[in-house]
Amino acid sequence: MTDASAAHTRAVFEFKSATLPLIAVILKTSDLGVLRSALDAQLADSPDFFEQEPMVIDLSQLGEADQQAPLDFAALRALLARHQTQPVAVRGANAAHAQAARAAGLAIAAMPAAPVSRPPAPAPSPEPQIVREVQVPAGGTLLIDRPLRSGQQVYARGGDVIVTEVVNFGAEVIADGHVHVYAPLRGKAIAGARGNTEARIFTTCLEAQLIAIAGIYRTSEVPLPASVAGKAAQVRLAEDKLLMEAIAS
Repeated sequence: MTDASAAHTRAVFEFKSATLPLIAVILKTSDLGVLRSALDAQLADSPDFFEQEPMVIDLSQLGEADQQAPLDFAALRALLARHQTQPVAVRGANAAHAQAARAAGLAIAAMPAAPVSRPPAPAPSPEPQIVREVQVPAGGTLLIDRPLRSGQQVYARGGDVIVTEVVNFGAEVIADGHVHVYAPLRGKAIAGARGNTEARIFTTCLEAQLIAIAGIYRTSEVPLPASVAGKAAQVRLAEDKLLMEAIAS
């Protein structure tokens, strides 16, 4: 009878590992009042941006004082849920935060492997960074058809990304393949994030804060050439240098 029961159990369900697209919100403060104000301001124009997507709360960039401060994870979950997300896990937590997170029904996730070299990050700010990372099948394409605001980051892991709305200053578009922005590109565009030197950046209006391909980057501290500034352009690598070319209309 035991053998039959075990066979029936095996037929009813099966455990398998799964790779799922997740959003990570990278907190820079443990003050939920400050966080509430920053989220409300950042997401005011796109209340349905996340559409009930699962979210990981990343505490790895909290300062020392915030690491020592207690966090009300039940209140934090409710705050994030107001913006159409479903917090499911915490990563980068110390022992006290991990215990509090478990008590609030959140799982503890491991930090991801270190990425390839990236351009230097700006100084930390109290605003949260919201990262939408989507696993794209090799050669596939991720389509984003809404504006990206400051602090929002989209990463097409394994493929290309197409954005049909403006990428505002402070937003990031990242792809392991090509980056296409069919609108003003004012934020950061990073193509070939894992070393693909053949990747390119395309935009109908180049005003970028930062452009990078395979770890080679250029910031807005160096003015764009007049031939491409504010115009349709492509960016590619040529002998380990970024080459910017206008796209004929």
